[in-house]
Amino acid sequence: MLRLYHSPTSPYVRKVMVLLHETGQLADVELIPAAGSPVDPGSMPLAQNPLGKIPALERADGPAIYDSRVICRFLDDRAGGRLYPPAPRLWETLTLEATADGILDAAILMVYEARIRPEAQRFQPWVDGQWAKIARAFDALEQRWMSHLNGPPDMGQVAVACALSYVDFRHGDRAWRVLHPHLAAWHAEFAQRPSMEATVPSA
Repeated sequence: MLRLYHSPTSPYVRKVMVLLHETGQLADVELIPAAGSPVDPGSMPLAQNPLGKIPALERADGPAIYDSRVICRFLDDRAGGRLYPPAPRLWETLTLEATADGILDAAILMVYEARIRPEAQRFQPWVDGQWAKIARAFDALEQRWMSHLNGPPDMGQVAVACALSYVDFRHGDRAWRVLHPHLAAWHAEFAQRPSMEATVPSA
């Protein structure tokens, strides 16, 4: 039995959970609750991931593996390679996944700025700079990646959908859909997949 250190509100964990649903492996993985922050590791799996982050995946035949992209590749390989296509499409899939994770990195830094830093020490230009990264990524997805997003389902699509959903979850006041109608329409449809509906985070 695999053991996944997990939080239902983590968008990186959600990527893994969507993959488990899509590849029929959910019953093979035990979910271990974990929570913490950069200033308080709480119940994060420090012994499994010295960086103190989730997801982390324990295996019976080797050390725990971590970083959502590594875990997703491992689990997809275990399922026969369903969501990572062969090259040359693979390079687009991996680029989309990296773009989605970059969106998440910036969005989470915005959350930490408001949640962890004392109000008197918050720096709005920092927040604006993180949102600028997200906005540029949305522009790129809208202008250059819709053909791939509308193609056969793969992990790039899963990652982008989870990133867009996280922006809605934590930054719902940002009206990104107005400037990105094609991306918004794609996300509305992809979010109806059973794997996405089963992993919607609760506040």
